[in-house]
Amino acid sequence: MSEKKRRRLVLAICCTSIFLVGLDTTAVNVALPSIGQELRLGVRELEWVVDAYTLVLAGLLITSGALADRVGRRRVFRIGLVLFAAGSVGCAVAPGLEVLVAARALQGVGGSMLSPVALAIVVGVITDPRERAQAIGVWAAVFGLSMAAGPVLGGALIAGSGWRAVFWINLPIIAIVLVLSAVYVPESRSPRPRRLDLPGQVLLSILVATTVAVLIEAPREGWGYVVIAVAALAFVRVEACRDEPLMELGLFRRLPFAAAVCGAVVIFVAFSVTLLLGTLYLQQVRGLSPIAAGAFTLPMAVAATVCAPLSGYLVGRVGPRLPLRLAGVCTAIAGALLVGLDDRTAPAVLLTAYLFAGMGVGFANAPITNTAVGGLPPARSGVAGGIASTARQIGTALGVALAGGLVAGSGAGGLAAATRPGWMLVAACGAVLLLVAQASPVNRVESRRHAATTG
Repeated sequence: MSEKKRRRLVLAICCTSIFLVGLDTTAVNVALPSIGQELRLGVRELEWVVDAYTLVLAGLLITSGALADRVGRRRVFRIGLVLFAAGSVGCAVAPGLEVLVAARALQGVGGSMLSPVALAIVVGVITDPRERAQAIGVWAAVFGLSMAAGPVLGGALIAGSGWRAVFWINLPIIAIVLVLSAVYVPESRSPRPRRLDLPGQVLLSILVATTVAVLIEAPREGWGYVVIAVAALAFVRVEACRDEPLMELGLFRRLPFAAAVCGAVVIFVAFSVTLLLGTLYLQQVRGLSPIAAGAFTLPMAVAATVCAPLSGYLVGRVGPRLPLRLAGVCTAIAGALLVGLDDRTAPAVLLTAYLFAGMGVGFANAPITNTAVGGLPPARSGVAGGIASTARQIGTALGVALAGGLVAGSGAGGLAAATRPGWMLVAACGAVLLLVAQASPVNRVESRRHAATTG
């Protein structure tokens, strides 16, 4: 096998792993009504089925990347595959909520070892700058496709074999990737691995988990907000005192970087709110089957897939501001179309809203990632990319918590009306993205100039 073919195979192996991570972030959404019916769970319990995965994934992304740099990227990548497979088996055989949530958390641990580590493997194997840029573009497109296509594939699996098939399908794919990674993926380590920041890791996990727990379980309880405030202050203090912190807080002094992280949270809040509320509405109010509800998201999947490479092209040509503005406008339109949702809303309105939501996600990812890491030296760009990836997962978890809180306790008759504040939130997220665009560099020249004065 030629060296070029080997590099492409490594890229395909790593892209397959990231496809699994994205797929299990969103495919479960369309399975929630079926899971709730079989296991007799309410909306609040079902929220944990989604957020147990995304919370653990968000909390461990940066640490898993640092661990891989220290002990070996291929080794950690393969451990992540095994843990993801074990979690998938646990989900597929779960008899109740407790086992299902624990297995989803185990999937999250495995997923945290796949996303950043696989990208580091690709960057290490593909050293030519042009080929590497193309590979990262493929990587981003595969991740976006997996997130958007998850409900469609999940609906098809549920229709054919039930909700447990969403998890069983992971096993043959993981087996193939394990074999191929053993043969074709080289081992690599960082020449200067970062130290593991265990205090920072614990405090970040407490902060994120408590925030989501308060939104799901006890939004009116004051104790949760006290824990959030104490954890946030402790995290900032600990990170400021460490030579190699988990999260380099100094990066947030760069307005474009801070805005990009905010944008990552906001777009995935909008995305997850749209998926969860749409799934519950279509299945519980309109009485659609899982595969029919998943098919409604096809415009989202197609739009995200088409707009992601177009967004990357625009970032390279004119900078991140224009695609971010397009993302903001599209997201705002998606939310505005559904503010008046009721039991008889025309299917065309729903399909159009999903189309604009997909365009929003597709246009947002490339400029957010580019702005987060653009102009930084390699030693800092990895950390910046890890923070941006963490922000996406935090946004997903927060979106699920917020959406679930809106419809918890609503019967099928009142669910449509209960979703309306959620669609207002989606529209508001679009408006925030427009503000993020204003804080982003106009073009690549401005990005480099800003980095030179602040980096």
